Amino acid sequence: MQSNDLPADSIPPSSKKNLFWLKLAVLAGLLAYIGYTLRRQPADWPAVWQHLRQTNWAGGWALALLLLTPVNWALEALKWKILIRRVEAVSLAEAYQGVLAGLALGFALPAQLGDTTGRVLSLRSGRRAEGVGASLVSGGMQFFVALLFGTAAWGYQLVTVPSRNTPAGWILAGLLLSMLLLGGILVPIRHRLPKAHTRRRWLRQLLTYLAVAGQYTPAELTQAVLVASLRYLTFSFQFYLALRLYGISLSAPDMLAGIGLVFLAKTITPAFNLLSDLGVREAASLWVFAPYGLAVSLVLTATLTLWLVNILLPVLAGLVWVWRLKWSVSPKPMG
Repeated sequence: MQSNDLPADSIPPSSKKNLFWLKLAVLAGLLAYIGYTLRRQPADWPAVWQHLRQTNWAGGWALALLLLTPVNWALEALKWKILIRRVEAVSLAEAYQGVLAGLALGFALPAQLGDTTGRVLSLRSGRRAEGVGASLVSGGMQFFVALLFGTAAWGYQLVTVPSRNTPAGWILAGLLLSMLLLGGILVPIRHRLPKAHTRRRWLRQLLTYLAVAGQYTPAELTQAVLVASLRYLTFSFQFYLALRLYGISLSAPDMLAGIGLVFLAKTITPAFNLLSDLGVREAASLWVFAPYGLAVSLVLTATLTLWLVNILLPVLAGLVWVWRLKWSVSPKPMG
C-alpha cells in the first residue's frame, strides 16, 4: 500500500540547493534595488516610520482596510473549502483555520511550502498527498488570476507609459500571454497529467499530487476561479485603500494598472517566506509607480501598511492554530 505521507526526498538535493541560491540572488537584487532607489530619491526609512506613526487609524480609509482583512482570508478559506472537499469535507471555519495556519507557517518556511503544510496538517484524514494536490491547485488558480489581471495591466502601461514601450517590454508581454495560454491548455488535459511518463522522480511525485485536479468538475473549477477573482479584487482594493490612506492619488486606470503590476511581480517572483515577500512588494511598488513621480517614502509606507494589516495580523492569529495542527496521522478507530 502506498503511503500518503509526503516524502522528504521528493526533490533532488541539487535542485533544492540551486533553488536556494536562485532565491537568495533574487532577494539580494530586490534589496539592492530598494537601496538604490532610496539613495536616488528624497526619502528615507525615518520618514516611513514617521508616516506610520502619524497614520489616522480611526479614519475611513484605515477602517475599510482593516475590515476587509478578514473578508480577504475568508474568501481564500472558501476557495480552499471548495477544492478540498474532494479529499475531505470541512466547514468554512475549519477551512479558515487551515488557511491561517498555513499563512503562519509560511512566515518561517518558503511561502508555498508553509502554506501547503499548514493546510494539509489541518486535515483530519490521512489523505495528505491529495491535500497537497488541492493546495497546489488553489495556489495555481490564484496565480492564474493574478497573471490575467497583471497581463492586462502591463498591456496598459506599454501603451501609456513611454519608458515601458521597449522591445523588452513587448517580449515580456509575449511571455505573459504565453503563460496564460499554457494555463488554458492545462485545464482540459488535467485528467491526463498523472499518467504522463517521466524519469524524474520529483516530477513523478508532483504529478501524483496533481491527480486530484482531474477529479474536479467544470462547475467546481468555475466556482473556485470566481472566488479567486473576487479575492483578488478584494486585496487589490485594500492596496488602493492603503495608497489613499497616505494621500497617493492617480487616475483610476493608472492606479488599477499599478496595483495589478505590483501583485503580478509579487506572484511570479520567488520569495523565501512571507517576510521576504515584503521586500518583493516594496521593490515592485517602487518600480511600478516610478513613472508617476510619487514620493518614495509614501509608496513604501503604503506597501508596508498593507503587509502589516493583510499578512502580519493574520499570521499572529494563525499561530493559535499552528499548535493544533495534526503532525501525524492516527489510525481511525474501528467500530
